[in-house]
Amino acid sequence: MASVIKFHALSDVSDETSHCYILQVDEFRFLLDCGWDDKFNPLFIEELKKHVHSIDAVLLSYPDNYHLGALPYAVGKLGLSCPIYATFPVYKMGQMFMYDIFQSRDNSDDFDLFTLDDIDVAFDKIIQLQYNQPIKLRGKGRGIHISALRAGHMAEVQFGRS
Repeated sequence: MASVIKFHALSDVSDETSHCYILQVDEFRFLLDCGWDDKFNPLFIEELKKHVHSIDAVLLSYPDNYHLGALPYAVGKLGLSCPIYATFPVYKMGQMFMYDIFQSRDNSDDFDLFTLDDIDVAFDKIIQLQYNQPIKLRGKGRGIHISALRAGHMAEVQFGRS
């Protein structure tokens, strides 16, 4: 049986700042990264809001603001509640990076987009993947499997269908 695959960019693909895409495999929707720009532009969140409750899983590939900066906001303020997958390096460095962003923003202005607690809640939801560890999805994602691969700078996720 052939799968129907759709790809939708939530972030502006003309620049290379924030990364956030939806990959749909049949009826299962992955959010590929959950980045935000350095200015935390609220227009991006408006686009994410439209799709957040249809997301079935999040895959994080890199531990910086451009790849996971909107995650604490999406979990804490928008109610993103699906499984989130990342390798241990992306998890640990991303968490430290988000703490640093919050502290630097909170010390310089009234930053109220997310809190340290929102960061902790978001990162507590992350399921840590080992490299080459196959994960078979369940429920709506039955038949789909993912694996984190070494990509030379962080992780690349491989998709498969069984």
